[in-house]
Amino acid sequence: MARAPLLQLTDISLTFGGDPVFDGLSLAVQQGDRVALVGRNGSGKSTLMKVMAGLVEPDRGIRAVPPATSVGYMEQDPDFSGYATLGEWAAQNLDIGEEYKLDVAAEGLKFDPERDPATASGGERRRAALARLMAEAPELMLLDEPTNHLDIEAIAWLEAELKQTRAAFVLISHDRAFLKALTRATLWIDRGAVRRQETGFDGFEAWRDKVWEDEDVARHKLDRKIKSEARWAVEGISARRKRNQGRVRALQDLRAERANQIRRQGTAAMALGEGPTSGKKVVEAFGLSKEYAGKRIVENFDLTVMRGDRIAFVGPNGVGKTTLIKMLLGEVEPDEGRIKHGTNLEIAVFDQARARLDPEATLWDSLTNDPTMAVSGSSDQVMVRGTPKHVVGYLKEFLFDEGQARAPVKSLSGGEKARLLLARIMAQTSNVLVLDEPTNDLDIETLDLLQDLLGDYDGTVLLVSHDRDFLDRVASTTIAMEGDGQAVLYAGGWSDYQSQRRNAAEPVTHAPAPRGSAPVPSAPKPKAEPRKAGLSFTEKHRLEELPKVIERLGQEIEKLEQLLGDPELFTREPVKFRKATEAMAERQAALDAAETEWLELEEKASV
Repeated sequence: MARAPLLQLTDISLTFGGDPVFDGLSLAVQQGDRVALVGRNGSGKSTLMKVMAGLVEPDRGIRAVPPATSVGYMEQDPDFSGYATLGEWAAQNLDIGEEYKLDVAAEGLKFDPERDPATASGGERRRAALARLMAEAPELMLLDEPTNHLDIEAIAWLEAELKQTRAAFVLISHDRAFLKALTRATLWIDRGAVRRQETGFDGFEAWRDKVWEDEDVARHKLDRKIKSEARWAVEGISARRKRNQGRVRALQDLRAERANQIRRQGTAAMALGEGPTSGKKVVEAFGLSKEYAGKRIVENFDLTVMRGDRIAFVGPNGVGKTTLIKMLLGEVEPDEGRIKHGTNLEIAVFDQARARLDPEATLWDSLTNDPTMAVSGSSDQVMVRGTPKHVVGYLKEFLFDEGQARAPVKSLSGGEKARLLLARIMAQTSNVLVLDEPTNDLDIETLDLLQDLLGDYDGTVLLVSHDRDFLDRVASTTIAMEGDGQAVLYAGGWSDYQSQRRNAAEPVTHAPAPRGSAPVPSAPKPKAEPRKAGLSFTEKHRLEELPKVIERLGQEIEKLEQLLGDPELFTREPVKFRKATEAMAERQAALDAAETEWLELEEKASV
């Protein structure tokens, strides 16, 4: 006998002021479901999740949950009134002896349970809400953007926990890698309708595109039929008025059907205005060191940023990624070392804290009062890449309607605030673009568009993000900030960085010997007499051969470094760049292994 769904929504209708958000919506969540809930910003994802959680009462319809079934919702703005600490609030529903569950979640999600809610940041409050949900472990978890404000390590912890849970969950996220790893079904909200497909997010985009393609074909056929029937009406109705009134009414019905079709929301009309070409060297850093409150951010750090580089900064929250970028831009002074900037730099900054937006200002004022966009003598025009535009028209390009123009910034959703900040940045010309957590709150279609724009951008990009998929799509170099002042450069994006770290950690018993002849000064020098007691014949032979192997590997690495040093290679020949990056990782891992093997054999020979 089939078990009842954990949650059943039947004929749900909901209206907020104007047009209905949902009308006649029905869906079910079964035991073991792992569902991605996707849709454009503003499509109603969070509202639907609140209906599922029982926090929003629909105008019509039924929400049914079987008796004794526990449903948990990750609160976006928890009320901590009456609680002295975040942990006290998060543990309120745990039985005595189960507090350890919260400790585990707090450690994995990196928040301090002893923090006073009054001094906690918005990110810490959200992490407390997520930790509470994970510790309580309800039978159905409703997760609305759980990866926002998490660093990559915490995202990995959460992903592992959700993979092994027996609970069902519905998940809203912009993080492609997270969705692909976890989901087995997809709920898609599109223009008030909810569709379900029994495949995870990995198959969503192909499904979406097929639905839209079928819609376009059907709309084209309907338009042709209306045109044909209208021609008949004009040419023949006067001679057959009484006999053909049914056909006239049918034509009216066709036109009504066409008028009632809801057009798909377009993508934001984003564009990056490129300024004058910067110098070939954008930033040079020499021996940077910096400490805050006794914590080392970087120590003796060198970096050369070339024109056209796409450099990603990754690492745990609080490790100093934003501080390092501000040092490179000259906004923060290093304790030691110096910065040299190239010529003709025009810098645009996307701020993760949205601090450049005044929450009390209207959207209109946020644009017209911006010194970089103001048009002299005009209160309704903004300068967009050198061309005046009406402020409402420009806002519409970023998917804001006219009614929002006079609304305060604080009334916007996270995704809308991100779009408004992008509107301000993209009105400027630039040749250096700093993106500090740009992916938070943006929907997948806008992320795709931003990625395409960055691919065509001739300037330099400095990027901080915890979105692994976005890093892989954008970054050509990754700087891993690993704490205690360590900042290490890796070629490629997130997956390349992880691969190179794994290869470096794995022992290689026999390093390959690629062709080459250039010597490597740092290669270890063998003793004059390598054949020493304690080594087998094979080990003695290997000890003699290893210096040659090390020399050849070093020469290969030197050639690859010269090739990858071309700042235009990534955009001009992406396939060649990818292959060179993979080869570099392979050779470096082999060199590390060969040097380790030589040292081990030398130590054994000396015994």
